[in-house]
Amino acid sequence: MTRQDLPQKFIILSLIFIIGFILILQPAKQTLPKRASKAHHPEKSITIFWAEWAPAHDLQALGKEFTKETGIKVIVKTSPFTRWQNETFQELNKHAQTFDLIVGDSQWLGRGSTEGHYIELTRWIKEKEIDKTMTAASLSGYAEYPKGSGKYWGVPLEGDAMGWAYRKDKFEDPKEMAAFKAKYGYELAVPKTWAELRDIAEFFYRPNENFYGVSIITMEAYDGITMGFENVLFSFGGEWGTNDYKIKGVVNSENGKKALEFYKELYKFCPPGWEHAFWTEDAEAITQGKTAMSMNFFAFFPDLINPKINPYAHVTGFFANPKGPDGKNFSALGGMGISLISYSKKKDLAFLFLAWLAKDAVQQKWADLGGYTCDKDVLNSGAFLKATPYNKAFKESMEMVKDFWVTPEYDTLLAVSQKYLHGYVVDNQFSSREALDLLADDWENIFEYAGYYKE
Repeated sequence: MTRQDLPQKFIILSLIFIIGFILILQPAKQTLPKRASKAHHPEKSITIFWAEWAPAHDLQALGKEFTKETGIKVIVKTSPFTRWQNETFQELNKHAQTFDLIVGDSQWLGRGSTEGHYIELTRWIKEKEIDKTMTAASLSGYAEYPKGSGKYWGVPLEGDAMGWAYRKDKFEDPKEMAAFKAKYGYELAVPKTWAELRDIAEFFYRPNENFYGVSIITMEAYDGITMGFENVLFSFGGEWGTNDYKIKGVVNSENGKKALEFYKELYKFCPPGWEHAFWTEDAEAITQGKTAMSMNFFAFFPDLINPKINPYAHVTGFFANPKGPDGKNFSALGGMGISLISYSKKKDLAFLFLAWLAKDAVQQKWADLGGYTCDKDVLNSGAFLKATPYNKAFKESMEMVKDFWVTPEYDTLLAVSQKYLHGYVVDNQFSSREALDLLADDWENIFEYAGYYKE
């Protein structure tokens, strides 16, 4: 190679080096901005788990408002009621991070708190003064465990209780009113007592006309007949047990026996095929024109004022549970609180959502969407009471709610009560005394095995 060839060789090698260097750097120039974008602008979201029903869809709609304000996406995932409880605890028992918040049944509080699934919110609730804005009954029912302890494990979300829908046109028909007064000696009107409700059920029991006096809850699965019966049990002066878990002589007391016999009396005036009825059947009893009165949770009353669903919407009225023999009335607590899951990796975002959710203005939006707020100011407002035909009865009912056991053993206790109550009311397997005595024996065995009784 001559000296003249060296500069030309050097130029070629230099060009090859420069081109190679550019090619090496080119992918980095393309991918670095994308990586930086993800690092600086991550999608923030929280996931809530609930049962598949209208309030869950309302919560999703409300969540969009939160997203607009904060940029945090709210995802509400649901499961059918028949699978909701099992799927919830399957995830919790695995310590899965599938959900950040769970809207859980009031009866889950004991299990959720003692098994470490729920985060205690006591200090946070007091700091945010949620204990002052929510009703005492909702805090006790949807957040507190143990009862009376002042320890909170959730924020009240979907208030609910049991009440009644009825056919106003039947009650206000002059011929019906005259016939009723001739037979019973008093005016046909919304019942003030359970005794009056029983008379009205008997009066409208007309199998030949395919019309019946009443529809009550009888379903043996989950908590059906137990929830229905406890409306009568509490109003008749009965109790499931004492605060120190004494059962015998309490649930099977004379008051308990009378209440159970009364519930079976109401069952006589139900439509045929009412052996396993819950909220769906009791709603259809009104929409299909089957009964004069129907027991149900308030959460299922919105459909009854919708003329597209209920042909009798314009003549459907609502009332709260009547009074028992001693002048007291109670309602079975339904509804749910929303709890923060201890396995969530987004607790900071979940706390932001809970604080936002508890605001009076947001609770008003929740009520406007169709949710049953537990906010004192919203509940007591004239606008809320006049918003629907059933809101007044709902407010009255939420002031007299009582609940089933919320101990960690609640599901085992439920299985027992469902078995014996259904066995007596529907299947005629026991006498009222036998059903309650057997229930008391089994319950005390459950509590004893769990270590509730000190030697």
